[in-house]
Amino acid sequence: MRGWWNDLTDLVLPAECAGCGAPRTALCARCRSALNRAAPRRVRPVPEPAGLPVVHAAAPYAERVRALILAHKERGALALAGVLGTAVAEAVRAGFVRHPAGAGTEAAGPGRDRGHGAVLLVPVPSARWAVRARGHDPVRRMALAAAGELRRTGTPARVAAVLRQRRAVADQARLDARQRLENLAGALEVTAGGERLLDGGRIVLVDDLITTGATLAEAARALREVAGSHRETRHGDGNRVRQVVYRAVSREGRGERRTGVREERGKWVHSAPEKAAVNTLGPMLHAAVVAAPRDSFEIDRN
Repeated sequence: MRGWWNDLTDLVLPAECAGCGAPRTALCARCRSALNRAAPRRVRPVPEPAGLPVVHAAAPYAERVRALILAHKERGALALAGVLGTAVAEAVRAGFVRHPAGAGTEAAGPGRDRGHGAVLLVPVPSARWAVRARGHDPVRRMALAAAGELRRTGTPARVAAVLRQRRAVADQARLDARQRLENLAGALEVTAGGERLLDGGRIVLVDDLITTGATLAEAARALREVAGSHRETRHGDGNRVRQVVYRAVSREGRGERRTGVREERGKWVHSAPEKAAVNTLGPMLHAAVVAAPRDSFEIDRN
């Protein structure tokens, strides 16, 4: 009888914590605290790809957090979408409080969000084959949970899945930073009609993880390109003229980051080919992720 009851409860209750294996809980207190142990901070990979928006991460990608992300993405632990989405929401808030006007600009004080309009969360798309294999789209699911958390706490937010892959890309697991940039160059595009959702508001790219930044840089390029290509102006005679907004290279101080054993990589960044980025979205484009490598977190001097 006891064995039958255990089998039945296993169908209803989670068998173990996805982060550490603790029994009878989807997420134990220690693994939950690993996601919100400290306030989200800005992260900057080295080398930092051209066009990478300001990115904030909720936690270092290590141990328990790594296990949670993989459980949600690869093992279908859908119950984790809520807590991971909450972590993304906190990273979104941190981005607009600490960098309300783009890279290098700080707010007057903590807790002040001086952005305008609703927050538009744009999930980084997964390949169609990956969505079919997993049975769900983990990043989109997290973005939906994050939007719900933002709305619950008073920030208007919605999800717009306007990005898609327009060509196949290679598996990036064994590629270095330069190879990832080459692999992803031009791989994403905005869906037909998606550009209408990019007018106004604050746009935040959402992903579960940042490593080299190549994926977020490519996603930002696709958004900037469409936003810049469809700007309209009205002349004095009332006629509308569609014009292409000028493109400007986004460096964001990449050439200054050369420290310690990472000096050689810093030199590569300084001499890397520039990727044109339309500046239309400017400070209104940010990115938020659940986790990033520990050494990519900037020191919080506030």
